[in-house]
Amino acid sequence: MSTAHPTSLAHQFDSLEQQKESANLGMWLFLAQEILFFGGLFAAYMLYRWRDPEAFAAGSHELDITLGLINTVILIASSLTMALGVHAAQTNKTRALVRWMLATGGLGLAFLVIKYFEYSAKWHHHLIPGPNFHFDPPIGGRAEMFFSLYFAMTGMHALHMIVGIAILAWLLPRAARGTYNAEYHNP
Repeated sequence: MSTAHPTSLAHQFDSLEQQKESANLGMWLFLAQEILFFGGLFAAYMLYRWRDPEAFAAGSHELDITLGLINTVILIASSLTMALGVHAAQTNKTRALVRWMLATGGLGLAFLVIKYFEYSAKWHHHLIPGPNFHFDPPIGGRAEMFFSLYFAMTGMHALHMIVGIAILAWLLPRAARGTYNAEYHNP
């Protein structure tokens, strides 16, 4: 007695359940790696802030709180739209899935546009770490560590957004064709 091989089952898996468990494990491992990576950056930030609170306070006053707030809202909203997209796939709602994926990508692009304006302002004011860095006395060059960490942390986040948008663009045609459904939605 032979059973049909589900079209959504990759060749290396014995069952859809095994495939789903593998994908879930992969996601948890990815999240753990992200926590370790960004945890290290936050630990460095806390250490250097503890060592030079004046420079970090002065550096933070150069950030645009409004743009930061808008980007925070955008990030939270994009997490929601992606979760709604996964739910749409799980409930066989292809059109809703495509709409939620487009919304997520659009929010990601909005994040990057705002980050461009933030970075442009830092460039214009010579707040990019390196030979042209300039910060007014009495703090002076001590603020360079704040901006080094700022660009490392927000730059990595921007890189994550670029990769996420590229992955969404790759998944979108497949989603529109109905590839992702209640049986197969892990991608």
